[in-house]
Amino acid sequence: MDLDTVRTFVAAADAGRFQEAAAELAVTQQAVSKRIAALERSLGVRLFTRTARGAELTIDGQAFLPHARELLRVAERAAASVRSGRRPLRVDVIASRGAASGLMRGFHRAHPEVDLDVVMLFEIEAAVAAVRSGAIDASFRAVAVPGRPLPPDIESVRVLDEPLQLLTGPAHALAAARSVPLARLAGHRIWMPGIVPGTEWAAYYADLVAEFGLTIEATGPNFGSDALLDTIADTPALATFTGGHTRLVWPDGHGLRRIPVTDPTPVYPHSLLWHRDNPHPALTTLRAHLAATATGHDAAGTWSPAWVTGDAA
Repeated sequence: MDLDTVRTFVAAADAGRFQEAAAELAVTQQAVSKRIAALERSLGVRLFTRTARGAELTIDGQAFLPHARELLRVAERAAASVRSGRRPLRVDVIASRGAASGLMRGFHRAHPEVDLDVVMLFEIEAAVAAVRSGAIDASFRAVAVPGRPLPPDIESVRVLDEPLQLLTGPAHALAAARSVPLARLAGHRIWMPGIVPGTEWAAYYADLVAEFGLTIEATGPNFGSDALLDTIADTPALATFTGGHTRLVWPDGHGLRRIPVTDPTPVYPHSLLWHRDNPHPALTTLRAHLAATATGHDAAGTWSPAWVTGDAA
């Protein structure tokens, strides 16, 4: 059902004259008559009768009028829901406990007036496709994975270098260390069942292993962070890497240790991705907030893969 014909019907019903409805809609009286006639053909009923005083609703017209008004209200609400600045800003943070989620919590505290929808997409291909289609406004990712450059319509800016920490149980050989040089981890078993081939973090850890001779095991099913922490706490031979900004909670009895890694400190690069033609005003606010709170990247004494890009915006 054409909304212009419905809008014209309501205007004519309220005015009682086609001529006044035409003036309100800024069209000709002939256009009003044609729209009403088209609506009547579509519905299979007469909506108006012509009288000396103008146009009066028939019984069918009276029955249709409240529904016509509701159709226009629904259409307006639908348009408002996607109108620039009216709908929530939709941002992909990958996981609820990661650094990107923390960045968005900081943004929300600084800008509580901005409505947010936070989503979690696993694969970078899905995230980039969602950004390009407009399903989401932005995504936090590591860019650019070797062999998979971003499409030319996707912008990116590096917003956070997250230092890695070693997470051990209380009986691990390194548990008492206040910090540990990266080279000292060679020969220790680092267990990370969450590494999935093809992801940007898999590419990151593959380069880390190749450059520093580490042993990272991704064997076994991934039952999530809680199960990982249970195993690390109970198994002295295993440790794992975690991001310094990643939120982890474990029972008091676990006695886990978060140990800074140094000489150099591996940092995981987080970038914000968005479509260059996205007009949402809150996206500009988010980018400005991240730019103001960023601490820089590629600092002395840190390491990240050669393929990691800096500001591409």
